[in-house]
Amino acid sequence: MLLFAHDIIVPTSFNPNPNIPRHDRRLRQIFKGAVGALDGTLIHVVVPANKRDLYRSRGKGDCYQNVLAICEFNMIFTFVVAGWEGIAHDSRILSEALANPHAPFLLPPSDKYYLCDAAYANIRGFMAPYRNVRYWLGDFSRRRALTNKEKFNHAHAKLRNVIERAFGVLKARFPILKRMAPFSLVTQRNITLACFALHNFIRREGLRDEYFARYDEPNVSVRNNNAVVDDDEDEIPTHSTAVDREYMTQLRDEIAEQLIMALSAIFDVINQKGIYTTKLILTVSLAITSLNRWGNNPKGSSKNTPKKDILEKKTETDKNWIPEGLELKLGA
Repeated sequence: MLLFAHDIIVPTSFNPNPNIPRHDRRLRQIFKGAVGALDGTLIHVVVPANKRDLYRSRGKGDCYQNVLAICEFNMIFTFVVAGWEGIAHDSRILSEALANPHAPFLLPPSDKYYLCDAAYANIRGFMAPYRNVRYWLGDFSRRRALTNKEKFNHAHAKLRNVIERAFGVLKARFPILKRMAPFSLVTQRNITLACFALHNFIRREGLRDEYFARYDEPNVSVRNNNAVVDDDEDEIPTHSTAVDREYMTQLRDEIAEQLIMALSAIFDVINQKGIYTTKLILTVSLAITSLNRWGNNPKGSSKNTPKKDILEKKTETDKNWIPEGLELKLGA
């Protein structure tokens, strides 16, 4: 099974459009360099009593292993590293993976990047959201994004949500990941990798699957058991330089500005169409009012005359009941 996982979980080709679902394409036109999403998730683990403190997330509750993964926008995983202690910081796991010559982690080309949350630094190859600004999709359910940074974070979260949904499919399909059997730690890690591999196989083969169908919608609310990271928590040092950080900061600001411009253009179109639609509705309403008034008491007709005959008679003998300009507006 490990050989199978090695063959089925392979690094990305950095193709920016790997069978991207329709609902992601509009955002992808703005996040042109995004080639996938990166995140960590917690998988239940059974450990000896003397190691439980290391595997308890935030020092309490059940024990977990922290798993770092990358997936493309079609929910296929391209990198997985499992077995880390539950208390391990997400950015530390990434830093170790980058430094490990045996790990199949490929840095994106200079103009590409993975989308990641605030647990990671905003450096070349990894685009993180603005810190201390609303980010999670649920944060925007009651109040829309207002500032440039909020609009960026909302768009970023909607696109990065693909890895949350991929984790959702994985854990829904394999309940053992939520309540692991008491095997050795190595075996528990290998079971986790096997589940990721089977996930990829089903997705690549295009098999009809209830779990992928359930999580294919972009706005599905997914509550994964992920490591919690405070916005003000210190980052683990990475491979980046000051130039790398400045490059990604500038790129992030440019995307935020593009989102504002795109939204303004949409509102302009809506306003223009709204003016025409309002005029059309008013004109049609006047026409209906005129028709109803005439139909209720038509000149020269008896009360027993069928309404259909009244309409036909009136249409043939008098065209003036149609308000001026209605035909022109309906045909515009």
